[in-house]
Amino acid sequence: MKICVSIFLILGCLSSLVSTFSNGLVYKACDTMKPEHGTTVAQSTKPPYNISASKYSYRPADEITVTLQANPGTYFQGFLLQARTIPGNEIVGHFIVTAPNSQNLNCGNVNSTVTHKDSSSKSSLSALWVAPASVSRVIFKATILQSKPVYWVGIESPELTVLINSSATSSPTVSSTAASNISSQPSSITISMETTTSASSNPPPTYISSETCGTQKICLSNPSGCDPSKTTNCFFMSSVKSDNGAYHFEMSGPSGGYVSIGFSDDQLMGSDDIYICVINSNGQVEIQHAYSEGRMSPLILPLSNVDVRMSSFNNGVIQCSFTSRNQISTQPPIQQSRSSNSSDMYFILMAYGSSDNGRIRFHGPGVFYSDAKVNLLATSNVTHKENSKHIMVKTHGALMLIAWMTTGSLGMIIARYIKTAAKTPILGKALWFQSHLILMVLTVAATIVSFVLSFVQAKGWAHDVSIHAIIGCIVMILAFFQPLIAFFRPSPDSSQRFFFNWFHRINALVMKVLAVANLFLGFQFIDHRLGWMVKVMGGFVGWEALTIICLEINAYMARKEMKKLADVEKRVSVKSELYLLLIYLCGNLTFLIALLVGIAQS
Repeated sequence: MKICVSIFLILGCLSSLVSTFSNGLVYKACDTMKPEHGTTVAQSTKPPYNISASKYSYRPADEITVTLQANPGTYFQGFLLQARTIPGNEIVGHFIVTAPNSQNLNCGNVNSTVTHKDSSSKSSLSALWVAPASVSRVIFKATILQSKPVYWVGIESPELTVLINSSATSSPTVSSTAASNISSQPSSITISMETTTSASSNPPPTYISSETCGTQKICLSNPSGCDPSKTTNCFFMSSVKSDNGAYHFEMSGPSGGYVSIGFSDDQLMGSDDIYICVINSNGQVEIQHAYSEGRMSPLILPLSNVDVRMSSFNNGVIQCSFTSRNQISTQPPIQQSRSSNSSDMYFILMAYGSSDNGRIRFHGPGVFYSDAKVNLLATSNVTHKENSKHIMVKTHGALMLIAWMTTGSLGMIIARYIKTAAKTPILGKALWFQSHLILMVLTVAATIVSFVLSFVQAKGWAHDVSIHAIIGCIVMILAFFQPLIAFFRPSPDSSQRFFFNWFHRINALVMKVLAVANLFLGFQFIDHRLGWMVKVMGGFVGWEALTIICLEINAYMARKEMKKLADVEKRVSVKSELYLLLIYLCGNLTFLIALLVGIAQS
């Protein structure tokens, strides 16, 4: 037992040091920008690389091309690029990836960092940086790796400064026309304002709040129940229909590009009436009315019968409030005329993403929607439903975790170590064999379902196939053939049985190793901050390794004792395998439940 405990401690220490950085998922370096390469230290010589920007003065929401360039004859394999404030050294803005061998990291803020996607040699690389609203002085910093032991930390670009826009003000102003109409507006909107863009670092704007949700207006928010007047991390919309048929809309959300709402007959993008609050080329927020045709840019409609009450981009949050006298319609616009739907029941969708000079980009996973049709004539707090793609990704991860860290592991351990302790026949076969069969069938079934879910979520093959996807396909193929070959296995006394046994074992081992490696890659996708989940997964693997070592030691000791003990004593000695199996199962389920909770909350 002391040997097993010592081995477990050693494995725990080693597992905490194991990291894979060749795929660029270096979340641990988010703050310090220092790669964890053991005893190696950063170079102190002048780096053979430089960072340049397409311009060195900017307005809020401007897109600036940032380029990493190696000196002639030099290359780099990895990098980490961020924008930092002066002073404060805080990570600001977000990046839009433009190079195929780069990817985003969420270092505190969404897409706030760019890093490499592989370890191929690169001489230059560019990305688009979207400027925030609440910063005046910025510098780009990068860590660049020429090779694993040779790297430079904190390479800096020239300083960027913000342009003072005379047309923007630091606080909203009330127009005389709008002020005269205040008393006639619903109580959910307390003030009318001109369009303005604010570049202050004040708390979230208080023009839009959830105070009267459910009593005077319909509200949809993510996280559910959040108040945009109290936190910047709140996507929010509200709607009120007045007696004259006009709709009063409010939108708010943390985004450097746009936030939008849509009204649909279903929970899918396409055939939707949408309104967009988007940052234009002047850094100001404008309102757009559009019709969504599905997986393509929406058709922008003339902004008629819409009165803008307020719009702002403040502290990284887009907000807008406006009145529309257009009837909501999910019918396509034909010859400038649209027929309204006979019902006021719609699914409400909300999406956000980046923009390019007033043109919105694809929202990606940045979308959620009401879990049922909403009556726009009523007032209610609408509950939102998570994007089905997210649910499929989480289900995929949970099934693979259960399959290859619990059912698959138990099936393999039983087949190798519990044969002697579970020889009792059940339905004509030994108990160990029936248990092994059931567990491995469950493993293969879970793997197949998980594979199909990932394929459905991606809608076929992606153009940019990841290592995770490639390994997953290999595991799927091996898992499919494993039971098929087992079905045609030779009899125990056949001379061909030897070949089957070894092939069966090697194939299972290869599947297990690839599946576990892929689980680590998968957790790096799910747990974007690379926090406790990957560490728990490392403990999970360490616990299983410790169990197998203990079982091997026990089996070795049992073989030595079998030569000396009587038959009765031999039967008693097998209890230790069952005790070890029970202890392993308790630990296994503890790790499994913790990770499943993490997947659900990610």
